[in-house]
Amino acid sequence: MSLPPPRGRPYRVCLVCLGNICRSPIAAVVLASRVEDEGLPVAVDSAGTGSWHIGEPADRRALAALRRAGYDGDAHRARQFDSSWFAARDLVLALDTTNRDDLLALAPDEDARRRVRLLRSFDPRAAASGEVAVPDPYWGDAQSFDETLAVVRPAVDGLVDELRTLLA
Repeated sequence: MSLPPPRGRPYRVCLVCLGNICRSPIAAVVLASRVEDEGLPVAVDSAGTGSWHIGEPADRRALAALRRAGYDGDAHRARQFDSSWFAARDLVLALDTTNRDDLLALAPDEDARRRVRLLRSFDPRAAASGEVAVPDPYWGDAQSFDETLAVVRPAVDGLVDELRTLLA
């Protein structure tokens, strides 16, 4: 499945999980770092489908996992995805099928629905195995957050490969 075409520059990507304090901030920080390293014209943000954590920083365990891997997620503040955001995003990446279904329900039209994808669909091994969800580490320990980061990285690598081709 190819990426939706750009509707302008930069190409805008939003990563979405449930509360926007664990998975989507991790994925957004990793993706933002990769597209910056590649010099790709891509703007990255993240949000949650729920409102519980609006305005809060990323979970301390997510920030620690990012730091251990050489990333800085300190600027993150949780937000809730709003249906009006579809007009300003080229690609909306859900971190699991529940988040995808919630986003599809929010989508105002078929064009918006076509721009919703699962992040792990860009990881060839995950797609082949049918493992489509980025596991939610919230109820786990520090290792759970490291494992989430490990699951996110190959999906981001696959996405960056496609973005490089699309935006060449």
